[in-house]
Amino acid sequence: MPIGEICNREVVVAWRNDTALEASRLMRQHHVGNVLVVDDHNGVQVPVGIVTDRDLIMEIMAPELDGATITVGDIMSRELVTVKESTGVFEAIQYMRQKAVRRLPIVDESGGLVGILTLDDLLELLSEEFHEIAKLVRNEQQKESRSRR
Repeated sequence: MPIGEICNREVVVAWRNDTALEASRLMRQHHVGNVLVVDDHNGVQVPVGIVTDRDLIMEIMAPELDGATITVGDIMSRELVTVKESTGVFEAIQYMRQKAVRRLPIVDESGGLVGILTLDDLLELLSEEFHEIAKLVRNEQQKESRSRR
């Protein structure tokens, strides 16, 4: 299954010049732990970095800096790991593990932002799949039990 089919397409984004305070407000408003930093390339939002709630704590709050004057471009992680929406789920999981990332922006063939896949999304998907497998086993046992009466 391509990752583009299961990724979250409602991505909270910020621009390089947005302040860290604005990013933190976006995270709070949308109940997320990150914002993707994007640039506009001819009307296409292209991910160029990410700012997480941890970044805000480590880079702004702990050193007691002014989040209203520091931009997300100043603190974003620039080594952004992305995959194309056609990438398979298993391959995306392997890539996340290999790169040690919890969040994976999904892009189209031209590099435009399509969505995001998070570790939480994967855990939810996998737990649903395991639940379905457990129901299959239970149904099979019940079917066998009925046929042997």
